[in-house]
This record gives sequence, C-alpha cells and structure tokens, in this order.
Amino acid sequence: MKKTIRGATLEIVQGDITVLNVEAIVNAANKYLAHGGGVALAIVRKGGLSIQTESAALIARRGPLTTGEAVVTGGGKLPAKFVIHTVGPVWSEHDPLEADRLLCRAVTSSLTLAEEQGLKSIAFPAISTGIYGFPIERAAPLLLQEAKRHLEGGPGLERVLFCLYDDASYRVFESAFASL
Repeated sequence: MKKTIRGATLEIVQGDITVLNVEAIVNAANKYLAHGGGVALAIVRKGGLSIQTESAALIARRGPLTTGEAVVTGGGKLPAKFVIHTVGPVWSEHDPLEADRLLCRAVTSSLTLAEEQGLKSIAFPAISTGIYGFPIERAAPLLLQEAKRHLEGGPGLERVLFCLYDDASYRVFESAFASL
C-alpha cells in the first residue's frame, strides 16, 4: 500500500527489511547497540560484524543512547548503505502516553537523521512491538502518523517504508494505513 504526501511516498510492505533496496534501514535497537536478538540480530547476520563493531565503538565514545534517540552506522554488506539505530520505548517502563511520545520521538529522530545524511529513502520495522511489548495495534497508527507528519513538513525524504515481517503485523499496519 502506498500514499503520496507532498511528493514523497509513504508505504507498507511485508517481508525482510534486510533485503530492501533503500538507502537506510532502521534498527529497533537497545540503548547499548548490542545487536543480540530480533531485527537487530537479523541486520548483523545479513550485514556482517562491521555493523556491531561500529556500534560498539560508537557506544564506547558517547555512552548509551536514550529512548527515542537515533544514531547511524554503515550498512556493511546490506543493500542499504546505512543502518539508523533507534531505541524505542519498553511498554512496561512508561505510562501509555509517555510511551506513545517516545515511540514518535524514535521515528522523528530517525527521519531527521536520514535527512541530515542527505538520504532519500528509509525503511522501518515495527519499532518496540516485539520484545519491548508495545501493543502493535497502538503502535501502528502512531508510527505511520508520525512518518506522515514528518513528510508533510516538506522536501527531504522521497520514500518512507514500514516493513512488516509477518502476516499478522502487516494486517494491523494495513488497517492503520487505510485510516491515514
């Protein structure tokens, strides 16, 4: 599914984010950029250890990330040239409205960083909806609405995708997308 917003494309797809032909993919990271599970592990497995090595060096220089913050590393052997790592909220650690705000911040931080890098295309997973426990039915409209709001702000990114790995997640995003 696709929508055009101020000349840019917002879309949802089902599949493997690590094989997408975009300039950057977003990693739903932890604050230490220790890529040991979920999307993060899949990214390192496909992209190579250089992603983890670069991530570890970044954390050694600057310290852990805060929730909603985003940083960038190279993409290693991935089709994407860059990986933008962002820390989404752990659902059980915040009241619902604060979790919503932090999830939106993770999207905005990632999109802003992509634009600062001069990128035109980026793909997101369903940030925080896995092990972090954020209910996907709540996250999907927030993620999509925040991306839409950012694209409405003007020129910059030309293509923003949300890549959902399984059928159930795609269906939730499809429903939220239809309501945009």
